[in-house]
Amino acid sequence: MTGLPPLIPRQVLFGNPERTAPQLSPDGNHLAYLAPDDRNVLQVWLKGEGGAPDRVLTRDEKRGIRGFSWAFDGVHLLYHQDRDGDENFHLYAVEVATGATRDLTPHEGTRSGLLALSPDVPGSLLVTMNLRDRAAFDVHRVALSDGATVLVEENPGKPLPWIFPSLCDAKLNVRAAHVPLDDGGSELLVRESAGSAWKSIRRWPLEEIGGVAGMTRDGKTLYLIDSLGHNTTRLLARDMATGEEKVLAGDPGFDVNYVIHHPRTGVAQAVCFNRDRLEWEVLDSAIGEDIAAVTGFRRGNAWLGNRDLDDRRWVVGYEADDGPGWSFLYDRATRTFTPLFCDRPALDGLTLARMKPASFPSRDGTPLHGYLTLPPGVDPKGLPAVLDVHGGPWSRDTWGFRNDEQWLANRGYAVLQVNFRGSDGYGKEYLNAGNREWGGRMTEDVVDGARWLVREGIADRARIAIMGVSWGGYATLAGLAFHPAEFAAGVDQVGPSNLFTLFRTIPPYWASAVAMFRKRVGDLESDQDLLRAHSPLFSAQRIRAPLLIGQGANDPRVNRAESEQIVDAMRKAGLPVEYIVYADEGHGLARPENQLHFRARAEEFLARHLGGRCEPSSEVKGHSGSDG
Repeated sequence: MTGLPPLIPRQVLFGNPERTAPQLSPDGNHLAYLAPDDRNVLQVWLKGEGGAPDRVLTRDEKRGIRGFSWAFDGVHLLYHQDRDGDENFHLYAVEVATGATRDLTPHEGTRSGLLALSPDVPGSLLVTMNLRDRAAFDVHRVALSDGATVLVEENPGKPLPWIFPSLCDAKLNVRAAHVPLDDGGSELLVRESAGSAWKSIRRWPLEEIGGVAGMTRDGKTLYLIDSLGHNTTRLLARDMATGEEKVLAGDPGFDVNYVIHHPRTGVAQAVCFNRDRLEWEVLDSAIGEDIAAVTGFRRGNAWLGNRDLDDRRWVVGYEADDGPGWSFLYDRATRTFTPLFCDRPALDGLTLARMKPASFPSRDGTPLHGYLTLPPGVDPKGLPAVLDVHGGPWSRDTWGFRNDEQWLANRGYAVLQVNFRGSDGYGKEYLNAGNREWGGRMTEDVVDGARWLVREGIADRARIAIMGVSWGGYATLAGLAFHPAEFAAGVDQVGPSNLFTLFRTIPPYWASAVAMFRKRVGDLESDQDLLRAHSPLFSAQRIRAPLLIGQGANDPRVNRAESEQIVDAMRKAGLPVEYIVYADEGHGLARPENQLHFRARAEEFLARHLGGRCEPSSEVKGHSGSDG
């Protein structure tokens, strides 16, 4: 295609970032971040001081560390890691001075989560573990000095296991518990102190949206996200002593997205809404001028990473749609910004695509929203196109820099992301409109996005593909099976093909979500006709477009049998399907070597069937993919 900028190498987009995710220590004197080591594995690094070189702190062997936090003792950093994508995460502590690393949850076959930290108890933390019962998570207090563990809260598991949110007071006493109910709804329990009786303060039916958004350190104020009496969620502050509630923020069209709290007191200070773009609303005037300075400093979404305990310095990040991300250190006293780094400097100065909000009606008149990314340098008429469908499905696409969108646009494709009904962020009516519609209106909404591209003249009807991960992979299979005339190709990663086997292989720790799945997707016993109709496997013989499938061998959510069933069915019917299994991956591809390998195969696949550009193939060392 004439007019397109030069090909951006896949390595630039899908390889490891150069540096990312900076975090200030609690005293504000040290900074850690993620970066690849000499083996190209993401590790935690400590920024050098006084001219000293930066120092790598961790030595993860293969998967790479994708997130971390500082402990309040200032001595340790904490991170989670699983084994080859099995999602049995363990919590590790690494000593900053020596790099010595300890597994704080060294129990085979268990899954752990960091529940709470407190500056008032700097040597301890609370961890959830399903050690006693794989379906229920108990709360344990762990000492950072020696890893000693004490059970402090046993999950009663009646009628379903509790879900413990991060709502503890300054002494790490669990003060609130979010409890799933057997009808798919949930209940919020609170108590005055450790060991006192629990009291129910809220019940949310399945059709409502509710949860907790923090607690002040003194335990006096509880913050709630709540849709009762409104279509969208609002942020509420509840007095724990009197039960009095106050509305702090809300929007008639969008749910509350994120709340930031003072690092020492826990007081809610600002809230953001993901409208077409991320927008902040100040709750505490003490940081009003700071939020204005941060959001006005650079174009794009502004994110507050973390702050020191004295609230002197902030780590802030900026995300544009057409360039790499940047991180800065913000000094509140002087309102000045010191650059830390760019995450992918090789992107700086390249011609990248812009992402624009898009709106169009579905076939039944429901307004749909999403994002359109067009290839730069060409007339957006009659282009090959890709529908990139988000996972979840109870999540949504948002504006910003997206590697897949840039990759596809650079190859000459128009890319549309559709926030189909059932996506969250737009209120409970839109979310509930997707109930029992996985293979129905939810999939039709995606198809309607493809038809809108054609009506607008943007896309060539004969050259449209569909792709996605997880539920997006399901939508790919459903799109090809239920609407075979709409798409010229499909690329699926870890998408379920058979809703019966999907439900029967749900991990034990998802037991609390089963009731919700029965209501939102369908019941295994009473809705067999619906589940069969919405399972692409049983319509595999209708597929006409070629299909590429990628699967993690150790996926605990979408078992590899989900891919292998439909591959077998298509091959028996003589239909075109390619299948790649990654031996050391789970639900999606974490290792950059595997990302690069699958993207290379997908790029060749799309170029063959849609006619877009393709970077020449090259060997990807270290990938674990094999044709199945």
